[in-house]
Amino acid sequence: MSNVLIYNPYDYAMHENPYPTYALMRETAPIYRNEEVDFWALTRHADVYTAGRDHTTYSNSHGVSLELWSKDIAKRQSFIAMDPPDHTRFRALISRAFTPRRVAELGPRIRQITRHYLHAALDAGAEFDFIADFAQNIPADVISELVGVPAADRRQILHWSNESVHREEGSGAVTASAADATRKLQGYYQELTADRRAHPGDDLLSALIAAEIDGERLSDTDIRAVLLLLGVAGNESTTKILGNAWYQAARHPGQRSIAFRPGRIGDWVEETLRYDTSGQMLARLVTRDVEWHGTVVPAGSRLLLIFAAANHDPRVFPAPDTFDLDRDTTKAIAFGTGPHFCLGAALARLESRIVLEELVAAVHEDYEVGTPIRMHHPSIRGFRSLPTTIKPR
Repeated sequence: MSNVLIYNPYDYAMHENPYPTYALMRETAPIYRNEEVDFWALTRHADVYTAGRDHTTYSNSHGVSLELWSKDIAKRQSFIAMDPPDHTRFRALISRAFTPRRVAELGPRIRQITRHYLHAALDAGAEFDFIADFAQNIPADVISELVGVPAADRRQILHWSNESVHREEGSGAVTASAADATRKLQGYYQELTADRRAHPGDDLLSALIAAEIDGERLSDTDIRAVLLLLGVAGNESTTKILGNAWYQAARHPGQRSIAFRPGRIGDWVEETLRYDTSGQMLARLVTRDVEWHGTVVPAGSRLLLIFAAANHDPRVFPAPDTFDLDRDTTKAIAFGTGPHFCLGAALARLESRIVLEELVAAVHEDYEVGTPIRMHHPSIRGFRSLPTTIKPR
């Protein structure tokens, strides 16, 4: 099989367009094995959905990425690297900041932040970098405000966050610049936590300091891990959704015309999430021998659940490689499934809708995009740079 089909999530060339390879995997190797990198992978929608909901058999205890695989990863990645019941307790605590009511209340502030950065980009001229000059700043500011990061520090936090996700080609090893950025983020959050202990505020960090789980306060290590997770995830998800939406609409002018019609922004967001899923996959530890498609996957194996491949499964989505805002996307698995469904999904959707609404109101639909620069990460799909030329309304 490996002589015919080779899938390596750390191959930079694969990042350009993994979907043809996903299609081969779905049809010829629905339980795929890569001996060199040491992982198995599921790509069919029914399989990914089923495994994603079975946390007992498919555990998060070693993290969700192969390159950071470790039995102690929860110290750095918090509840994302835990299973119930520990995951349930931590998630319940953090989710208080992401309830439907709390998220909805953020809408006016998200719109205000969006208009600030959009006006700055438009004032600079007809050409700007959609990612660097505009899109990435909005979710970064929103999550920083939630956490309690002072405004003066937010650009630096965003820079370190962007650097921290770099991976080496082929091996997926954390680059030296990524490791350095992560250390700087940890140091910053350590100092910020100490300051909030002395001077509590009305923010998530102060709430984490005051919170208890099973009668015990969170340690500085626990809090730092939560902040690292929220800081990176809160920025990356929405930034990549927005960049992918803007790019795909430019590539499909007929669909772009639909996207710019009143009431179609939600469809634009949802089809982007399905068609070019920003969170491509997550890893799981197999806790017992299991059989998939006649092949036994032994206990202790590393298994990738490739959501992006599931979202192109023709068994569920007719003509899956067509970008179509009129399709039914209700079965798309864009933010995971089961107990580890993305905590920030509602916020990412709200941010994406508001930003695109403001763009549609401010510019003509016949915008153009130049040559993009992709980020290289096994599971995060999107752009570091996306040159854009627009005509203001």
